[in-house]
Amino acid sequence: MKVLWMAVRRPWGYWREVTDQMFDILKLCWIPMAISCTAFGLGAPGLQGGNLFNLFGIPERLGSFFVMASIREFAPWVNAMVVAGVVGTAITADLGARRIREELDAMEVLGVDPIRTLVLPRIIALFLMTGLLDLVAALFGVLGGYIAAVPILGANPAAFLNSLFANLSTTDVWGSVVKTALFGLIIGVVCCYKGMNASGGPIGVGRAVNQAVVIAFAAIWIFNMVFTTILLGLNPEIQVYR
Repeated sequence: MKVLWMAVRRPWGYWREVTDQMFDILKLCWIPMAISCTAFGLGAPGLQGGNLFNLFGIPERLGSFFVMASIREFAPWVNAMVVAGVVGTAITADLGARRIREELDAMEVLGVDPIRTLVLPRIIALFLMTGLLDLVAALFGVLGGYIAAVPILGANPAAFLNSLFANLSTTDVWGSVVKTALFGLIIGVVCCYKGMNASGGPIGVGRAVNQAVVIAFAAIWIFNMVFTTILLGLNPEIQVYR
């Protein structure tokens, strides 16, 4: 709440740091996320789901399946796992190291608020960049499904894309982006909190990193279930496949 109040009450002075953090997130995450989403899309929903559709002679219908499999579910999930594992751990370790070296105490003595200076830009950057990266994750997830359907199972490429876009709706896209942005908010809050409250020397920093990742993963899984349930309940039409 303190971070939210700072962001709303005085929304200036930290955006340069936010853009720097967003660039770092993009630089560190987009390659592993692209590889993970493509491989996951090719393997689990692509080949296994595609073989099921192929039994009925309709491998092209895998495109409609990927609206649910990639855009709604595993692209946001894989994106959040990569961001938490790469950026979340780095943030916790950085803030934790500053805490045990008493840098944060020194900043407070000098009249510099470490929460506004260090925590707020990181949380905002994670919130914005994780949501934007979801679009990239969804694209590479669908690419994995396309590879499974067209070159491997012999589906017609135009029919695959037609099935995909016939079922894709604006609700699917904004729901996926909003959900993933909130994943980033969860990662930022958990990792910054654990880093700011690290204690016990270097061992304590390592313990804080482990705890931050586990808590962030668990919170993301729980929130994903709640968000998806609410989204499908409020928009039952997106569950009808065309």
